Amino acid sequence: MQLMETQAFVIIALFVLSFGLISGRLQRTIITPPMTFVVFGLLLSARFLGIIELEIEDEAIRTLAELTLVLVLFTDALRIDLKLMRREYQLSLRLLGIGLPLTIVFGAIVAATMFKSLSFWEAALLAAVLAPTDAALGQAVISLPRVPVRIRQTLNVESGLNDGIALPVVLLLAALASSASAVGEPGYWITFVASQLIFGPLIGIAVGFFGGKLVEKGTHTRWMNHTFEQISSLALALLAFALAEVVGGNGFIAAFVAGLTIGNTTRSIAGPLHEFAEAEGQLLTLFTFLLYGAVMVVPALERINSTIIVYSILSLTVIRMLPVAFSLIGMKLRPLTILFLGWFGPRGVASILFGLLVLERHDIVGHEEIFMAVVVVVFVSVFAHGLSALPAANYYADHAKSLPNQNIPELHPITEMPIRYHHHHHNHKLREKRQ
Repeated sequence: MQLMETQAFVIIALFVLSFGLISGRLQRTIITPPMTFVVFGLLLSARFLGIIELEIEDEAIRTLAELTLVLVLFTDALRIDLKLMRREYQLSLRLLGIGLPLTIVFGAIVAATMFKSLSFWEAALLAAVLAPTDAALGQAVISLPRVPVRIRQTLNVESGLNDGIALPVVLLLAALASSASAVGEPGYWITFVASQLIFGPLIGIAVGFFGGKLVEKGTHTRWMNHTFEQISSLALALLAFALAEVVGGNGFIAAFVAGLTIGNTTRSIAGPLHEFAEAEGQLLTLFTFLLYGAVMVVPALERINSTIIVYSILSLTVIRMLPVAFSLIGMKLRPLTILFLGWFGPRGVASILFGLLVLERHDIVGHEEIFMAVVVVVFVSVFAHGLSALPAANYYADHAKSLPNQNIPELHPITEMPIRYHHHHHNHKLREKRQ
Protein backbone atom coordinates (compact mmCIF):
# COMPACT_ATOMS: atom_id res chain seq x y z
CA MET A 1 0.00 0.00 0.00
CA GLN A 2 2.85 2.35 0.94
CA LEU A 3 4.50 1.66 -2.42
CA MET A 4 1.22 2.38 -4.23
CA GLU A 5 0.91 5.72 -2.44
CA THR A 6 4.47 6.66 -3.41
CA GLN A 7 3.83 5.62 -7.01
CA ALA A 8 0.69 7.74 -7.05
CA PHE A 9 2.69 10.78 -5.86
CA VAL A 10 5.32 10.23 -8.56
CA ILE A 11 2.68 9.90 -11.29
CA ILE A 12 0.68 12.94 -10.09
CA ALA A 13 3.83 15.10 -9.72
CA LEU A 14 4.99 14.16 -13.24
CA PHE A 15 1.52 14.92 -14.60
CA VAL A 16 1.36 18.37 -12.91
CA LEU A 17 4.86 19.18 -14.27
CA SER A 18 3.98 17.97 -17.77
CA PHE A 19 0.70 19.89 -17.80
CA GLY A 20 2.53 23.00 -16.56
CA LEU A 21 5.05 22.78 -19.42
CA ILE A 22 2.29 23.04 -22.04
CA SER A 23 -0.23 25.12 -20.03
CA GLY A 24 0.44 28.33 -21.99
CA ARG A 25 -0.10 26.53 -25.29
CA LEU A 26 -3.26 24.81 -24.05
CA GLN A 27 -4.72 28.18 -23.03
CA ARG A 28 -5.19 28.92 -26.71
CA THR A 29 -7.20 25.72 -27.27
CA ILE A 30 -10.56 24.35 -26.07
CA ILE A 31 -8.82 22.09 -23.53
CA THR A 32 -9.18 23.50 -19.99
CA PRO A 33 -7.22 22.55 -16.81
CA PRO A 34 -10.34 21.20 -14.99
CA MET A 35 -11.15 18.91 -17.96
CA THR A 36 -7.59 17.59 -18.08
CA PHE A 37 -7.37 16.93 -14.34
CA VAL A 38 -10.79 15.23 -14.21
CA VAL A 39 -9.82 12.89 -17.09
CA PHE A 40 -6.45 12.15 -15.47
CA GLY A 41 -8.21 11.44 -12.16
CA LEU A 42 -10.56 9.03 -13.98
CA LEU A 43 -7.55 7.21 -15.46
CA LEU A 44 -6.03 6.79 -11.99
CA SER A 45 -9.32 5.59 -10.45
CA ALA A 46 -9.96 2.10 -9.09
CA ARG A 47 -12.08 1.39 -12.21
CA PHE A 48 -9.17 1.99 -14.63
CA LEU A 49 -5.50 1.93 -13.50
CA GLY A 50 -6.25 1.51 -9.79
CA ILE A 51 -3.51 3.97 -8.71
CA ILE A 52 -5.83 5.96 -6.42
CA GLU A 53 -8.08 3.79 -4.29
CA LEU A 54 -9.54 6.24 -1.77
CA GLU A 55 -13.13 6.20 -0.55
CA ILE A 56 -15.27 9.35 -1.00
CA GLU A 57 -15.51 9.87 2.77
CA ASP A 58 -11.77 9.37 3.33
CA GLU A 59 -10.18 11.82 5.79
CA ALA A 60 -7.58 12.93 3.20
CA ILE A 61 -10.32 14.04 0.79
CA ARG A 62 -12.18 15.86 3.57
CA THR A 63 -9.01 17.72 4.63
CA LEU A 64 -8.16 18.74 1.05
CA ALA A 65 -11.78 19.81 0.45
CA GLU A 66 -11.87 21.97 3.59
CA LEU A 67 -8.52 23.63 2.84
CA THR A 68 -9.53 24.25 -0.77
CA LEU A 69 -12.90 25.72 0.20
CA VAL A 70 -11.27 28.05 2.78
CA LEU A 71 -8.77 29.36 0.20
CA VAL A 72 -11.29 29.61 -2.66
CA LEU A 73 -13.77 31.58 -0.52
CA PHE A 74 -11.01 33.82 0.89
CA THR A 75 -9.34 34.65 -2.45
CA ASP A 76 -12.64 35.09 -4.32
CA ALA A 77 -13.76 37.63 -1.73
CA LEU A 78 -10.33 39.30 -1.59
CA ARG A 79 -10.53 40.47 -5.21
CA ILE A 80 -13.96 42.12 -4.89
CA ASP A 81 -14.01 45.91 -4.47
CA LEU A 82 -17.47 46.67 -3.05
CA LYS A 83 -17.30 50.44 -3.80
CA LEU A 84 -16.50 49.64 -7.41
CA MET A 85 -19.32 47.11 -7.50
CA ARG A 86 -21.93 49.60 -6.34
CA ARG A 87 -20.72 52.14 -8.86
CA GLU A 88 -20.11 50.07 -12.00
CA TYR A 89 -21.32 46.50 -11.55
CA GLN A 90 -25.12 46.70 -11.77
CA LEU A 91 -25.25 43.53 -13.91
CA SER A 92 -23.34 41.45 -11.33
CA LEU A 93 -25.45 42.86 -8.49
CA ARG A 94 -28.63 41.87 -10.33
CA LEU A 95 -27.31 38.35 -11.02
CA LEU A 96 -26.38 37.97 -7.34
CA GLY A 97 -29.37 39.74 -5.77
CA ILE A 98 -32.15 38.50 -8.06
CA GLY A 99 -30.70 35.73 -10.25
CA LEU A 100 -29.09 33.65 -7.47
CA PRO A 101 -32.16 33.43 -5.15
CA LEU A 102 -34.40 32.71 -8.15
CA THR A 103 -32.03 29.95 -9.34
CA ILE A 104 -32.30 28.27 -5.92
CA VAL A 105 -36.11 28.60 -5.80
CA PHE A 106 -36.61 27.46 -9.40
CA GLY A 107 -34.07 24.63 -8.99
CA ALA A 108 -35.80 23.51 -5.78
CA ILE A 109 -39.23 23.35 -7.44
CA VAL A 110 -37.88 21.38 -10.43
CA ALA A 111 -35.90 18.99 -8.16
CA ALA A 112 -38.88 18.45 -5.82
CA THR A 113 -41.04 17.59 -8.85
CA MET A 114 -38.48 15.22 -10.39
CA PHE A 115 -36.82 13.47 -7.42
CA LYS A 116 -39.66 11.63 -5.73
CA SER A 117 -37.37 10.26 -2.99
CA LEU A 118 -36.23 13.74 -1.83
CA SER A 119 -38.20 15.90 0.59
CA PHE A 120 -38.81 19.51 -0.43
CA TRP A 121 -35.96 20.75 1.81
CA GLU A 122 -33.60 18.16 0.35
CA ALA A 123 -34.58 19.26 -3.17
CA ALA A 124 -33.94 22.89 -2.16
CA LEU A 125 -30.56 21.87 -0.70
CA LEU A 126 -29.60 20.24 -4.02
CA ALA A 127 -30.57 23.47 -5.84
CA ALA A 128 -28.53 25.62 -3.42
CA VAL A 129 -25.43 23.41 -3.72
CA LEU A 130 -25.66 23.79 -7.51
CA ALA A 131 -26.34 27.55 -7.47
CA PRO A 132 -22.73 28.91 -7.27
CA THR A 133 -20.93 29.31 -10.59
CA ASP A 134 -17.25 28.67 -11.28
CA ALA A 135 -15.95 30.95 -14.02
CA ALA A 136 -12.60 29.09 -14.09
CA LEU A 137 -14.32 26.23 -15.98
CA GLY A 138 -14.81 28.55 -18.96
CA GLN A 139 -11.65 30.62 -18.52
CA ALA A 140 -11.65 32.03 -22.07
CA VAL A 141 -15.01 33.73 -21.45
CA ILE A 142 -13.60 35.93 -18.66
CA SER A 143 -10.04 36.35 -19.90
CA LEU A 144 -10.39 36.92 -23.66
CA PRO A 145 -9.78 40.67 -24.16
CA ARG A 146 -11.99 40.71 -27.27
CA VAL A 147 -15.10 39.94 -25.18
CA PRO A 148 -16.55 43.28 -23.97
CA VAL A 149 -15.05 44.05 -20.57
CA ARG A 150 -18.43 44.67 -18.93
CA ILE A 151 -19.75 41.23 -19.90
CA ARG A 152 -16.73 39.14 -18.91
CA GLN A 153 -16.31 41.04 -15.67
CA THR A 154 -19.99 40.52 -14.84
CA LEU A 155 -19.41 36.74 -14.94
CA ASN A 156 -16.07 37.10 -13.12
CA VAL A 157 -17.55 39.05 -10.19
CA GLU A 158 -20.69 36.90 -10.01
CA SER A 159 -18.51 33.78 -9.76
CA GLY A 160 -16.36 35.44 -7.08
CA LEU A 161 -19.22 36.24 -4.72
CA ASN A 162 -21.96 33.68 -5.29
CA ASP A 163 -20.19 30.82 -3.49
CA GLY A 164 -19.87 32.90 -0.31
CA ILE A 165 -23.47 34.13 -0.58
CA ALA A 166 -24.85 30.63 -1.27
CA LEU A 167 -22.96 29.02 1.64
CA PRO A 168 -25.24 30.29 4.48
CA VAL A 169 -28.25 29.20 2.39
CA VAL A 170 -26.73 25.73 1.96
CA LEU A 171 -26.13 25.49 5.74
CA LEU A 172 -29.67 26.67 6.53
CA LEU A 173 -31.28 24.23 4.08
CA ALA A 174 -29.06 21.39 5.37
CA ALA A 175 -30.46 22.09 8.86
CA LEU A 176 -34.04 22.14 7.52
CA ALA A 177 -33.46 18.92 5.55
CA SER A 178 -32.01 17.20 8.62
CA SER A 179 -34.07 14.43 10.19
CA ALA A 180 -32.74 15.35 13.67
CA SER A 181 -35.67 15.84 16.04
CA ALA A 182 -34.31 19.06 17.61
CA VAL A 183 -34.81 21.00 14.35
CA GLY A 184 -38.38 21.96 15.26
CA GLU A 185 -37.48 23.60 18.57
CA PRO A 186 -37.04 27.42 18.71
CA GLY A 187 -33.88 27.05 20.83
CA TYR A 188 -32.26 25.06 18.02
CA TRP A 189 -32.74 27.89 15.53
CA ILE A 190 -31.49 30.60 17.89
CA THR A 191 -28.31 28.56 18.44
CA PHE A 192 -28.03 27.76 14.71
CA VAL A 193 -28.35 31.38 13.57
CA ALA A 194 -25.93 32.58 16.27
CA SER A 195 -23.32 29.95 15.52
CA GLN A 196 -23.53 29.89 11.71
CA LEU A 197 -24.55 33.40 10.73
CA ILE A 198 -23.29 35.67 13.54
CA PHE A 199 -20.08 34.24 15.05
CA GLY A 200 -18.56 33.38 11.64
CA PRO A 201 -19.01 36.84 10.06
CA LEU A 202 -17.90 38.63 13.28
CA ILE A 203 -14.69 36.60 13.47
CA GLY A 204 -14.15 37.17 9.73
CA ILE A 205 -14.52 40.95 10.09
CA ALA A 206 -12.19 41.03 13.12
CA VAL A 207 -9.46 38.88 11.53
CA GLY A 208 -9.77 40.67 8.17
CA PHE A 209 -9.70 44.18 9.65
CA PHE A 210 -7.05 43.82 12.36
CA GLY A 211 -4.99 41.22 10.48
CA GLY A 212 -5.07 43.34 7.34
CA LYS A 213 -4.01 46.47 9.25
CA LEU A 214 -1.11 44.56 10.89
CA VAL A 215 0.15 43.28 7.54
CA GLU A 216 -0.25 46.75 5.99
CA LYS A 217 1.69 48.32 8.88
CA GLY A 218 4.39 45.64 8.68
CA THR A 219 4.76 46.22 4.94
CA HIS A 220 4.89 50.02 5.17
CA THR A 221 7.47 50.01 7.96
CA ARG A 222 9.49 47.37 6.06
CA TRP A 223 9.45 45.11 9.11
CA MET A 224 7.73 42.53 6.92
CA ASN A 225 9.26 41.38 3.65
CA HIS A 226 7.31 40.74 0.44
CA THR A 227 7.47 36.93 0.75
CA PHE A 228 5.88 36.93 4.19
CA GLU A 229 3.38 39.58 3.15
CA GLN A 230 2.15 37.03 0.60
CA ILE A 231 2.35 34.07 3.00
CA SER A 232 0.23 36.01 5.49
CA SER A 233 -2.77 35.48 3.17
CA LEU A 234 -2.71 31.77 4.03
CA ALA A 235 -2.28 32.56 7.73
CA LEU A 236 -5.21 35.01 7.77
CA ALA A 237 -7.54 32.68 5.84
CA LEU A 238 -6.75 29.76 8.16
CA LEU A 239 -6.86 31.94 11.28
CA ALA A 240 -10.37 33.19 10.41
CA PHE A 241 -11.50 29.61 9.70
CA ALA A 242 -9.99 28.08 12.84
CA LEU A 243 -11.01 30.87 15.25
CA ALA A 244 -14.62 30.72 14.07
CA GLU A 245 -14.67 26.93 14.51
CA VAL A 246 -13.18 27.28 18.03
CA VAL A 247 -15.99 29.63 19.17
CA GLY A 248 -18.68 27.47 17.51
CA GLY A 249 -19.12 29.61 14.39
CA ASN A 250 -18.80 28.60 10.74
CA GLY A 251 -15.18 28.78 9.59
CA PHE A 252 -15.98 28.91 5.87
CA ILE A 253 -18.20 31.96 6.27
CA ALA A 254 -15.48 33.55 8.45
CA ALA A 255 -12.83 32.97 5.75
CA PHE A 256 -15.07 34.53 3.08
CA VAL A 257 -15.90 37.58 5.22
CA ALA A 258 -12.21 37.98 6.19
CA GLY A 259 -11.25 38.14 2.49
CA LEU A 260 -14.03 40.63 1.77
CA THR A 261 -12.96 42.79 4.73
CA ILE A 262 -9.26 42.87 3.73
CA GLY A 263 -10.17 43.59 0.10
CA ASN A 264 -12.20 46.62 1.15
CA THR A 265 -10.34 48.06 4.17
CA THR A 266 -6.69 47.49 3.20
CA ARG A 267 -6.66 47.46 -0.60
CA SER A 268 -2.93 48.21 -0.74
CA ILE A 269 -2.13 44.66 0.45
CA ALA A 270 -5.03 42.89 -1.29
CA GLY A 271 -3.01 42.50 -4.54
CA PRO A 272 0.01 40.63 -3.09
CA LEU A 273 -2.25 38.55 -0.82
CA HIS A 274 -4.50 37.60 -3.73
CA GLU A 275 -1.55 36.81 -6.01
CA PHE A 276 -0.05 34.28 -3.58
CA ALA A 277 -3.25 32.70 -2.25
CA GLU A 278 -4.54 32.33 -5.80
CA ALA A 279 -1.55 30.20 -6.86
CA GLU A 280 -2.03 27.93 -3.83
CA GLY A 281 -5.79 27.94 -4.45
CA GLN A 282 -5.37 26.92 -8.08
CA LEU A 283 -3.14 23.98 -7.13
CA LEU A 284 -5.63 22.79 -4.49
CA THR A 285 -8.55 23.31 -6.89
CA LEU A 286 -6.88 21.20 -9.58
CA PHE A 287 -6.12 18.48 -7.00
CA THR A 288 -9.79 18.63 -6.04
CA PHE A 289 -10.75 18.04 -9.69
CA LEU A 290 -8.23 15.20 -9.89
CA LEU A 291 -9.66 13.47 -6.80
CA TYR A 292 -13.16 14.23 -8.03
CA GLY A 293 -12.32 12.32 -11.24
CA ALA A 294 -10.54 9.53 -9.36
CA VAL A 295 -12.99 8.95 -6.52
CA MET A 296 -16.41 10.53 -7.16
CA VAL A 297 -17.24 10.31 -10.87
CA VAL A 298 -17.33 6.50 -11.36
CA PRO A 299 -19.65 5.77 -8.35
CA ALA A 300 -21.99 8.55 -9.54
CA LEU A 301 -22.04 7.33 -13.15
CA GLU A 302 -22.73 3.78 -11.93
CA ARG A 303 -25.85 5.01 -10.13
CA ILE A 304 -26.97 7.43 -12.82
CA ASN A 305 -30.59 7.35 -13.97
CA SER A 306 -32.76 9.31 -16.39
CA THR A 307 -33.95 11.68 -13.61
CA ILE A 308 -30.39 12.75 -12.78
CA ILE A 309 -29.50 13.14 -16.49
CA VAL A 310 -32.55 15.33 -17.22
CA TYR A 311 -32.06 17.39 -14.04
CA SER A 312 -28.38 17.94 -14.95
CA ILE A 313 -29.32 19.31 -18.36
CA LEU A 314 -32.08 21.50 -16.87
CA SER A 315 -29.76 22.73 -14.09
CA LEU A 316 -27.20 23.99 -16.61
CA THR A 317 -29.79 25.49 -18.98
CA VAL A 318 -33.28 26.71 -18.03
CA ILE A 319 -32.79 26.62 -14.21
CA ARG A 320 -29.89 29.03 -14.74
CA MET A 321 -31.01 30.90 -17.87
CA LEU A 322 -34.55 31.93 -16.88
CA PRO A 323 -33.48 33.56 -13.56
CA VAL A 324 -30.61 35.32 -15.39
CA ALA A 325 -33.00 36.64 -18.06
CA PHE A 326 -35.50 37.73 -15.38
CA SER A 327 -32.81 39.47 -13.28
CA LEU A 328 -31.59 41.50 -16.30
CA ILE A 329 -35.01 42.91 -17.32
CA GLY A 330 -34.71 46.64 -17.97
CA MET A 331 -30.92 46.59 -18.55
CA LYS A 332 -31.46 46.91 -22.36
CA LEU A 333 -29.10 44.04 -23.16
CA ARG A 334 -29.32 42.18 -26.47
CA PRO A 335 -30.87 38.66 -26.44
CA LEU A 336 -27.52 37.09 -27.43
CA THR A 337 -25.86 38.76 -24.41
CA ILE A 338 -28.53 37.41 -22.04
CA LEU A 339 -28.11 33.95 -23.58
CA PHE A 340 -24.31 34.21 -23.24
CA LEU A 341 -24.54 35.27 -19.57
CA GLY A 342 -27.13 32.55 -18.95
CA TRP A 343 -25.12 29.74 -20.52
CA PHE A 344 -21.84 30.59 -18.79
CA GLY A 345 -22.84 29.64 -15.30
CA PRO A 346 -20.54 26.59 -14.99
CA ARG A 347 -20.72 24.47 -11.83
CA GLY A 348 -17.36 23.54 -10.42
CA VAL A 349 -15.29 23.36 -7.31
CA ALA A 350 -17.73 25.18 -4.96
CA SER A 351 -20.52 22.71 -5.82
CA ILE A 352 -18.18 19.71 -5.30
CA LEU A 353 -17.07 21.07 -1.91
CA PHE A 354 -20.59 22.02 -0.78
CA GLY A 355 -21.70 18.56 -1.93
CA LEU A 356 -19.04 16.97 0.29
CA LEU A 357 -20.35 19.01 3.24
CA VAL A 358 -23.82 17.55 2.57
CA LEU A 359 -22.45 14.01 2.14
CA GLU A 360 -21.04 14.18 5.69
CA ARG A 361 -24.54 14.91 7.05
CA HIS A 362 -25.87 11.42 7.72
CA ASP A 363 -28.90 13.02 9.41
CA ILE A 364 -30.06 14.07 5.91
CA VAL A 365 -31.87 11.03 4.47
CA GLY A 366 -31.16 11.85 0.82
CA HIS A 367 -27.55 12.96 1.33
CA GLU A 368 -26.13 10.34 -1.07
CA GLU A 369 -28.63 11.03 -3.83
CA ILE A 370 -28.01 14.80 -3.55
CA PHE A 371 -24.26 14.24 -3.77
CA MET A 372 -24.50 11.91 -6.78
CA ALA A 373 -26.69 14.44 -8.64
CA VAL A 374 -24.16 17.21 -7.87
CA VAL A 375 -21.26 15.06 -9.14
CA VAL A 376 -23.07 14.42 -12.44
CA VAL A 377 -24.02 18.09 -12.96
CA VAL A 378 -20.40 19.17 -12.39
CA PHE A 379 -19.13 16.42 -14.72
CA VAL A 380 -21.42 17.60 -17.53
CA SER A 381 -20.49 21.23 -16.82
CA VAL A 382 -16.71 20.65 -16.85
CA PHE A 383 -16.92 19.40 -20.43
CA ALA A 384 -19.93 21.34 -21.79
CA HIS A 385 -18.65 24.71 -20.58
CA GLY A 386 -14.98 23.87 -21.07
CA LEU A 387 -15.38 22.86 -24.70
CA SER A 388 -17.76 25.71 -25.57
CA ALA A 389 -15.88 28.53 -23.81
CA LEU A 390 -13.39 29.52 -26.52
CA PRO A 391 -15.69 29.13 -29.58
CA ALA A 392 -18.57 30.92 -27.80
CA ALA A 393 -16.31 33.72 -26.51
CA ASN A 394 -14.94 34.29 -30.04
CA TYR A 395 -18.41 34.19 -31.59
CA TYR A 396 -19.78 36.63 -29.02
CA ALA A 397 -16.74 38.91 -29.40
CA ASP A 398 -17.34 39.08 -33.18
CA HIS A 399 -21.00 39.87 -32.53
CA ALA A 400 -20.06 42.64 -30.06
CA LYS A 401 -17.60 44.12 -32.56
CA SER A 402 -20.40 44.50 -35.09
CA LEU A 403 -22.55 46.56 -32.68
CA PRO A 404 -22.79 50.31 -33.35
CA ASN A 405 -20.67 51.92 -30.64
CA GLN A 406 -23.32 54.37 -29.43
CA ASN A 407 -24.40 53.97 -25.83
CA ILE A 408 -24.64 50.18 -26.07
CA PRO A 409 -24.99 48.77 -22.51
CA GLU A 410 -22.70 45.82 -23.33
CA LEU A 411 -19.87 48.20 -24.30
CA HIS A 412 -19.96 50.50 -21.26
CA PRO A 413 -16.39 50.85 -19.94
CA ILE A 414 -15.78 49.62 -16.37
CA THR A 415 -12.75 49.24 -14.13
CA GLU A 416 -11.56 45.63 -14.08
CA MET A 417 -11.15 43.46 -11.02
CA PRO A 418 -8.59 40.61 -10.91
CA ILE A 419 -9.60 37.40 -12.67
CA ARG A 420 -9.49 34.09 -10.85
CA TYR A 421 -6.69 31.71 -11.94
CA HIS A 422 -5.12 33.92 -14.56
CA HIS A 423 -1.50 34.91 -15.09
CA HIS A 424 -0.49 37.63 -12.66
CA HIS A 425 1.27 39.82 -15.21
CA HIS A 426 -1.83 39.70 -17.41
CA ASN A 427 -4.04 40.49 -14.45
CA HIS A 428 -1.88 43.46 -13.63
CA LYS A 429 -2.21 44.79 -17.16
CA LEU A 430 -5.96 44.30 -17.01
CA ARG A 431 -6.21 46.27 -13.79
CA GLU A 432 -4.27 49.15 -15.33
CA LYS A 433 -6.27 49.16 -18.51
CA ARG A 434 -9.71 50.57 -19.18
CA GLN A 435 -11.54 49.28 -22.23
